[in-house]
Amino acid sequence: MPEIAPGVHLVEGVDPSPDFSTHVYLLKDRGGNWTLLDTGLPGSDSAIMSYLGRIGAEPRQVKKILITHLHRDHTGSLRRLIELTGARTFAHWIESAFIAQKPPYDGPGVPPAEPVTIDEVLKDGDSVDAAGGLVAYHTPGHTPGHLVFYQPEKRWLFSGDLFFGDASEVSLTPKEFTLHSPTAQISARRVAQLSIESLFTYHGGPFLKGAGAKLRTLVTRL
Repeated sequence: MPEIAPGVHLVEGVDPSPDFSTHVYLLKDRGGNWTLLDTGLPGSDSAIMSYLGRIGAEPRQVKKILITHLHRDHTGSLRRLIELTGARTFAHWIESAFIAQKPPYDGPGVPPAEPVTIDEVLKDGDSVDAAGGLVAYHTPGHTPGHLVFYQPEKRWLFSGDLFFGDASEVSLTPKEFTLHSPTAQISARRVAQLSIESLFTYHGGPFLKGAGAKLRTLVTRL
């Protein structure tokens, strides 16, 4: 069972192929509850439910679903997981409109397959009662309302698609999937100023030690 950091689980079985990693994270909260960070592609709900069962958690113990951005590999199982868990959903106010398809998103990347209404809309600097306390940072560029979530006490950054990872290095998301790369660079410079030990990327990685130094190296090259 990949509990990769205290209270942080990397859900197994959501990757669509060996060549395409999609990291859905399950975060332990107070009182035996859990928070899900992103939902994977359509159909990932089966793997997520299976993983919950393996760690002895009931679906209704998932109380929150945090969405970093609208793309289908992050929102594909959102509607189904809401039905299975009854969780409340959180996303940036810009992204929430696109997830509801009001209006439909026409930028790069695959938009949501179906409209979903987000329960709680976030803005830059909002706090979320999950994983001991997360701070939402608006990091536009990849999409207009992209969010990352920062845990200041443990120095964790859950970065969605602001960053990509491979075996050892961190990069920005490729330009062909990004709405506006210069804005993504500005967002990267901003979060690189945070004190970060662990970087939980969605594609590639994660980087559990020394991630802040990797981010500072990246932004000096931009």
